[in-house]
Amino acid sequence: MLSDLGKTLDVAREDRFLLDETCRLTDRLADSLADNGFARHFVPERWNGAAGTFTALLDAVSELAETCASTAWCAALYAAHGRLAGYLPEAGQREIWGEGPDVRVAASVVPPQGSAVRADGGWRLTGRWATASGVDQAEWLLLASWVTRDREPADETREHRIFAVRRHDLKVLRTWRPVGLRGTGSNAVEGDVLVPDHLTFTLEDLGRVRPHAARCHSVPFSLVASLIFAAPVLGAAEGALRTWWQTQIRRVRPDGGTAVQPLVLARASAHIQAARLLLERVAQRADHAPVTPVLVAENQRDVTVAVELCGAAVDELFHAAGLRALEEDDALQRHWRDITAARTHGALNVGSAASGYADALLAARAGEEAR
Repeated sequence: MLSDLGKTLDVAREDRFLLDETCRLTDRLADSLADNGFARHFVPERWNGAAGTFTALLDAVSELAETCASTAWCAALYAAHGRLAGYLPEAGQREIWGEGPDVRVAASVVPPQGSAVRADGGWRLTGRWATASGVDQAEWLLLASWVTRDREPADETREHRIFAVRRHDLKVLRTWRPVGLRGTGSNAVEGDVLVPDHLTFTLEDLGRVRPHAARCHSVPFSLVASLIFAAPVLGAAEGALRTWWQTQIRRVRPDGGTAVQPLVLARASAHIQAARLLLERVAQRADHAPVTPVLVAENQRDVTVAVELCGAAVDELFHAAGLRALEEDDALQRHWRDITAARTHGALNVGSAASGYADALLAARAGEEAR
């Protein structure tokens, strides 16, 4: 279903300026994302989900982001959070998807926030969690807190625990008015709820390979997490390039020629195409390659470098566009603002990815020398 985006693209074109004004998705746009299959994309097949591929998600999200990066961001995260919810115990999965797989799940899982303590039959979860994208139209949220390990023998070591909570049990706070990605509605939430044991799991669980599961549920979180946030950046960069080019070829110089800037065009287009090749390779690895620590580090490296390439390309396009791009409703400026906002996400930090890549190579070399 993700390949048939016609209706969703039409709605995104019509609603994108309203998204900027209200700083949230419209209800009909969120419904269209579910109808298009984003919410069910990684839901296990036993709940009638698609258990889909990362390559298909990259293609669909980047196509959508050419029109509206905020819509694409929420689409990617509704899919990704359905994958995370697949790590709940069987009873928890049944509670979420027992009546169908098209359930929109928002999340605020990194960093852990709020407080969780043991209570009868589960956990008492209280506090406030920031930046839950798409929360207004979500039906469930995944929220994380630090807790003392629930193991025998008991110790004081903390663990990063994730809790599934119904959206109507939480209060949404209108905290989201950023410079870019305004339509994601990444508001904070707060609440005080009792979460039963079957609606919780740990971040450590996401790193475990589960035998006999579909491929999308048998790869570690660290292999694919950053790709989810990079896919909208790629599409927004491709949309920025298209917008810039269309503007350039319509401009006419006094001598009758066009105002095309060849060096800007060549450099920006090459950088964006290189970014797509990198992200396509990341998705292919996630779908098929044997998972090793070095592969995880390579994926994180390639994602962050791809985002850097997109950012540099769109910076150059924006600065070469002239005064017209400074107008608030300019399409190129909108792409530039969205990419600028997306690049602040911790999952896309190229310095952290570079350190992780070097560490993985050194560890692999040490292992080879020890054999």
